[in-house]
Amino acid sequence: MKNTIPDDIIQQAYEGNVTKKNALKLLEVPPLQLFSLADRLRKQAVGDDVTYVVNRNINFTDQCIGNCGFCAFRNQENYFLEKSDIIRKTKEAVELGATEVCIQGGLLEDANLEFYQDILSSIKANYPNIHIHAYSPMEVFHLAKKNGLSIESTIKKLKNSGLETMPGTAAEILSDRVREIICPGKLNTLQWENVITTAHRLGIATTATMMYGHVETKEERIDHILKIRDIQQKTAGFTEFVLLPFMPYNNPIGKKMIKEGKYATGGIEDLQFYALSRILLHTHIPNIQASWVKLGKKLAQVALACGANDVGGTLMEEKISSSAGAKNGENMEVSEIKWLVRTAGRKPVQRNTLYESIEAENDS
Repeated sequence: MKNTIPDDIIQQAYEGNVTKKNALKLLEVPPLQLFSLADRLRKQAVGDDVTYVVNRNINFTDQCIGNCGFCAFRNQENYFLEKSDIIRKTKEAVELGATEVCIQGGLLEDANLEFYQDILSSIKANYPNIHIHAYSPMEVFHLAKKNGLSIESTIKKLKNSGLETMPGTAAEILSDRVREIICPGKLNTLQWENVITTAHRLGIATTATMMYGHVETKEERIDHILKIRDIQQKTAGFTEFVLLPFMPYNNPIGKKMIKEGKYATGGIEDLQFYALSRILLHTHIPNIQASWVKLGKKLAQVALACGANDVGGTLMEEKISSSAGAKNGENMEVSEIKWLVRTAGRKPVQRNTLYESIEAENDS
């Protein structure tokens, strides 16, 4: 197949400065050529290892005063985990070899900062070696507001209680036009950026995410990725970029889409944006994560040939995507992750939250 990607765009890709105009051009080339370029950049950036983390998701409550139109998790069961439940789940995770617990919840009406600090300090007191990856920018923003504190002061208090890294969720699409439609009660683009850059400044690394495939345009997706690149150039605080295809089931935005004959994004489109993310973020963020919960295990495996180099975590339990119609399970055993990676022709490597390799026992 004749290569139709112009040489100047390929050169830009290797240098890490592809423009928005050229990103749009890349969406017009035959997908296999786009995937091939992304795969070459992936190999240059991180080699052939495919990483994964042994972790547990703990969604401590579905009680939420938010009004996000894409959410199918809020107030479904109206549950609230006591601190003892969270410690028990952490204990189970540690016994199963987890190196990380990821803790997030809905937005509580009476969000008391001390309660959030207590979760962190209690985990650390009982399991000092487990890495705590917790509290989205929206949760931090909400906590700061409810407790009359600055973002900086809130993050400092959480860090002093044991917070080590933060998920870069609540980003959805970093466009205020889109946010007004899908999550009008959520923090705006500038506020999200402020929480993230403050965390980075205080030594708290974060992930970066993009939830796409609802009301945004392809240009807005590209703007989002370029915004992430811009922040990374200033702070170097992102560990990975995670694309999250929108799940259109059991939520108002999805219902409206389905009524109009629109469904979730197709697999080729998903893979195009995995590839484009690798290309736009090359030299800036080395790790592109394929979410097996969202994509499904087989498409996540294909994404490894389209720029992705990480398959995320074992999760052990996952409530947010599954409540929105994800059918790919809530837990993947390490043995299956390794099998998935090896049958894609690559080498599985266990990592920690900060992408440092872990020599796992009996790893082969």
